[in-house]
Amino acid sequence: MVLLAFACRMTALAQSSSAPATPQSATPATPDLSLAPAKVDVNPVARDEEIRQRLQRVLEATKWFAAPTVQVKEGVVFLNGKAKTAELKKWAGDLARNTQDVVAVVNRMDVAVPSMWDFSGAWSGLMALWRDFIHSLPFLGFALIILALSVGAGLLASRGARSFLRPRIHAKLLRNVIAIAVGLMVFLFGTYIVLRVSGLTQLALTVVGGTGLIGLAVGIAFRDITENFLASIFLSMQRPFETGDLVEISGVTGYVQQLNVRTTILMTLDGNLVQIPNATVYKNNLRNFTTNSNRREDFVVGIGYDDSIDEAQEIALAVLMEHPAVLDDPAPSVLADSLGKATVNLRIYFWINGREHSWLKVRSSLIRLVKRAFQTHGISMPDEAREVVFPQGVPVSRIDAQATQIQSSRKRAPEEEPDTPSTKAEAGLSSEADVIEEQARQAKPLQEEENLLDAPATKKPE
Repeated sequence: MVLLAFACRMTALAQSSSAPATPQSATPATPDLSLAPAKVDVNPVARDEEIRQRLQRVLEATKWFAAPTVQVKEGVVFLNGKAKTAELKKWAGDLARNTQDVVAVVNRMDVAVPSMWDFSGAWSGLMALWRDFIHSLPFLGFALIILALSVGAGLLASRGARSFLRPRIHAKLLRNVIAIAVGLMVFLFGTYIVLRVSGLTQLALTVVGGTGLIGLAVGIAFRDITENFLASIFLSMQRPFETGDLVEISGVTGYVQQLNVRTTILMTLDGNLVQIPNATVYKNNLRNFTTNSNRREDFVVGIGYDDSIDEAQEIALAVLMEHPAVLDDPAPSVLADSLGKATVNLRIYFWINGREHSWLKVRSSLIRLVKRAFQTHGISMPDEAREVVFPQGVPVSRIDAQATQIQSSRKRAPEEEPDTPSTKAEAGLSSEADVIEEQARQAKPLQEEENLLDAPATKKPE
């Protein structure tokens, strides 16, 4: 009866304190050493043999110890054997110390030193990882499904946003940026759901909030690239030029070939491709010569102080009015510009159709014809006055009239100069846009898909 009562009491204590498995267990369970063994009562007055037998059976039942032996003398318990770990040795000592009528405990158990070839710990860790992996397979499958749906929904949202914005936003780059942002938000929402379901709420908030921080950090680290990218968005929205327009940016004049996310590419009048950063294009002055087909040009010519300014203006204006490339509306004009050291300077203004004629060729033609007309009508065009000092003097010799006549006859009379609007050297007055366009085709091919501008229109640029 005493043993039965003791067994019932031990069973209750084991259930309440999660004690180790009972001796009837076939396989030893992993010990829970977080709680110390409860006090074991054997009998109101326990004898040494009863204490020994009870402790011996408990140590053998756990199967945590190798060859455990218990000796009790006058209430002093002597423990011998070999424990697998120091924690198990301490647990055996605590068990004996909490047994009824135990005066003291002498724990002489040895702790087994594992062999260097003992991989049981590593194997146990691998098995634990394998069990965790097997248990997480359902969640992994759920997470993959959610992520796949998020990717598909993000692509559909991006495509839908691009279709929705196409008739409303003309800038191709801005449409793509908004569409990508919408698709990314849908994907991040799916990722947030996966993290919330897994219990990683804080990580989910960190991922969602960290996206903006990462974007800010990237923007600071790549400031120039970000600046050019934003400038390309604004340029594609405002569209200050189109493909094929003749523009002047930061002192560079050329025909626009492409606007990409980083640079604006021009084909200069010399046939060279020039790449200008979009930030420079956006922040500096830009002249577009193609938006208005009419273009005004001017040049300066000086006449002598003895010549009539009114007569010279009328002569030059008559040349302008008769020239086929000069427009009547707006009308040309000849104005007195300044008084030089030896000349009265006249500035001649004229308008041309920049899409049909080259201002370089028309300007050359007008200078040639105005000079011929002034010489024909006796309008002098003296050089700037210069003072020349001859320290040794100037020798003077007499030249007869016959030599002077021969030398004068060698000069070409103004009437002999051609009065045609264009000479062979000027190669016509037409625009050089076709020549530049051909040079652009012969240059290194550009990636058309990177162009943020529409294809060039059918009209001929200047």
